[in-house]
Amino acid sequence: MKKILDVISQEMEEAFEKAGYEKSLGKVTLSNRPDLCEYQCNGAMAGAKLYHKAPLMIANDVASCLTESEVFESVEAVAPGFLNLNIQKSFLKEYLQKMESDRKFGVEMPEEKKTIMIDYGGPNVAKPLHVGHLRSAIIGESIKRIARYKGHEVIGDIHLGDWGLQMGLIITELQERQPQLIYFDDAYEGEYPKEPPFTISELEEIYPTASAKSKEDASYKERAMDATFKLQSGVRGYRALWNHIISVSVTDLKKNYANLNVTFDLWKGESDVHDIIPGMVSYMKDNGYAHISEGALVVDVKEETDTKEIPPCMILKSDGASLYNTTDLATIMERMNTIRPDEIIYVVDKRQSLYFEQVFRCARKTKLVTPETKLTFLGFGTMNGKDGKPFKTREGGVMRLEKLITDINEEMYKKITDNREVEEEEARETAKIVALSAVKYGDLSNQASKDYIFDIDRFTSFEGDTGPYILYTIVRIKSILSKYQNAGGNLAQVALGEAKTPQEKNLMLEITKFNAMIDSAYEETAPHKICAYIYDLCNAFNSFYHETKIMTEEDEEKKAGYIALLILCRDILETSIDLLGFSAPERM
Repeated sequence: MKKILDVISQEMEEAFEKAGYEKSLGKVTLSNRPDLCEYQCNGAMAGAKLYHKAPLMIANDVASCLTESEVFESVEAVAPGFLNLNIQKSFLKEYLQKMESDRKFGVEMPEEKKTIMIDYGGPNVAKPLHVGHLRSAIIGESIKRIARYKGHEVIGDIHLGDWGLQMGLIITELQERQPQLIYFDDAYEGEYPKEPPFTISELEEIYPTASAKSKEDASYKERAMDATFKLQSGVRGYRALWNHIISVSVTDLKKNYANLNVTFDLWKGESDVHDIIPGMVSYMKDNGYAHISEGALVVDVKEETDTKEIPPCMILKSDGASLYNTTDLATIMERMNTIRPDEIIYVVDKRQSLYFEQVFRCARKTKLVTPETKLTFLGFGTMNGKDGKPFKTREGGVMRLEKLITDINEEMYKKITDNREVEEEEARETAKIVALSAVKYGDLSNQASKDYIFDIDRFTSFEGDTGPYILYTIVRIKSILSKYQNAGGNLAQVALGEAKTPQEKNLMLEITKFNAMIDSAYEETAPHKICAYIYDLCNAFNSFYHETKIMTEEDEEKKAGYIALLILCRDILETSIDLLGFSAPERM
């Protein structure tokens, strides 16, 4: 289905051509003066240079060709040559009827379906999620949902940090505490226990303890490095312990991500590509891509057009150890061999932009990807406290994600139960739903690349540009529809009518922008565009609601038209918030 601006522009282009001018001058845009008109066309201004004619004369010529238009209600040429446009109520109704009957409200499916991989999450196993993991999860989940809605095949991969010194540290500390464990008996050949020798709480305490010890005790670190080597070499007991660590950690991670309504299609990690690294290294050496520099194996990625220094991409350190670069490149190679994505999007902190520039260049130079493969770095800004510094606990530490979610749930629970009687169970469940909207909308309403202030008081407010305000509007619409049904009305039999008031027409006009907004949010990987759209849509609905007697309207046909408009508005709002990764309760 064509976007409304394209339909209107086509009508205007035909008028320019009919008046004897170049049709490309007929592009229509939203009015920058909505108090004067709904749309505008500035083509006559550009046409003045082409035709050596006063722009107002051109505008008048075009306007005279639109007196019988079925699209425009009014076309006014104003000095110095603008065309102010208002559209026909009948045309607007018909456009909304087409949106209403379309499964995706007029969003066109792609001519060629892409396979897109999104790399987001990126937590390390054996460590609790903290607020630093929030943005990657929230932004990545929304981008995944938007791309799927646009008709593409999208695969989300968590990309776990599960292979490296941190594992050796945990194993070493476990051996210090429980040296009698059979995992450390080289002579043991039987089956290892199915139950892990630790809980998630113990595991989360073991790692920081081991990490601190390794910084103070060189021999302890040496043992941890040796444990890492044994694990990566396939020593049975160490592999069995590692499997326990992964199992316990992933179970806890899934629970925490579920609280954020975030899911992954793949739970792969650095360990999944360990065995293909030697082959990749040989390939890079044999084809002359990699060379030794100061003992390390590197690939030069500098280009002649660079205006700043781009260091070589290191593949192996001088001691032969691999790095993050190595596993990321091997992961790209593995993804290209097994999935062959058209695009891979990395949702990571923007401070890693140079690192990913090196990795992407190296992947292209070494032909790990095809020339057509798109590699996208979506760098996000930091989540800061009210002091403008990275968000911390009151004690100054990094806040656990679980603690942040609990705090916001409690804040919403207080607001929901303040001055009203609500059953405990319902209040708690509603608080969770609304709190999630507060967190996600608070994050996603900002352009991803920008830092933002995490303000719990503002994010949980039911007024202003917030998630709870959006949900409150949806719940208000649901309440009206429920009243209509309880009064004997049939939601399946209502039909859209023509706008009767400026507020109703404005609401209809806001709804028409949905398909263009979705295209823009997808093409620019920009969830904030959905937030901006639904905030405007909610404002338009609330203006209509306050100025219109919906349930007390005596004309049943007019009332049914209002109800049909509310159903469409509700469906588009609920679709939009689902793309942002949250939902609305039935009541608040």
